[in-house]
Amino acid sequence: MQKIFRFAVALVLAGGAGLSAFGAQAEVQTKTIEYKDGDTVLKGVLAWDDAMSGKQPGVLVVHEWWGLNDYAKSRAEALAKEGYVAFALDMYGDDKVTAHGKEAGEWMKQITANIEAWQARAQAGLDVLKAQDNVDDAKVAAIGYCFGGATVMQMAYAGADVKTVVSFHGSLPPAPETVTEIKPQVLVAHGRDDAFIPADRIDAFQKGLDRAKANWEMMIFSGARHAFTNPNAGDYGMENIQYNETADKRSWAAMLDVFGETLK
Repeated sequence: MQKIFRFAVALVLAGGAGLSAFGAQAEVQTKTIEYKDGDTVLKGVLAWDDAMSGKQPGVLVVHEWWGLNDYAKSRAEALAKEGYVAFALDMYGDDKVTAHGKEAGEWMKQITANIEAWQARAQAGLDVLKAQDNVDDAKVAAIGYCFGGATVMQMAYAGADVKTVVSFHGSLPPAPETVTEIKPQVLVAHGRDDAFIPADRIDAFQKGLDRAKANWEMMIFSGARHAFTNPNAGDYGMENIQYNETADKRSWAAMLDVFGETLK
């Protein structure tokens, strides 16, 4: 009986070792991809799970006004763990990343001053994502944070070929009168106490979506301020930029639910 027991234990341990070895193979990989928008050299980060075979849905990730920092890259990696191929694009070029609000604001204004150029810069990143061998280019979404949230809305207004756009604490630019149709499904996560976004902006934004017959949903979190998804938001020393764990987790879960409908 003792020999049989020891043999059974040995089988369990061997099976566990096998499972551990298999699990070790399922790992998120990342690589930097250099690309261009006109003469501007950009560097984005692609993330994927190397255990996945064939083509997978893709998600474009657009960074906050700070630039393509570790936070944006971490969101791409989190999406890869969920079974998506994610590309964190670069909207600034020249390896521009900052922790200073004044500098970030200047860089952002350089991009947003020309809406067509802004949309084209985002489209360049989308093209990179869709060109990847492991991406199903018919099942692609775009998500963005802060400045990135406004960027994905501009993509929707420009008619970018994506199934869904998700704006997290974005600046909510209203759709221009010339936009008569918004094809992607729109999910917006907004902090009720975000002092950067006045009530009339929210009203104009929602009316623009209705006018363009968008399929949209907006989540408003009480007590949440700007950048509520970023755990490091408090490090920037700005009163209106604060992390909110509840809003972060619930908005992320809502995004995954929408992706389950539109990308799977």
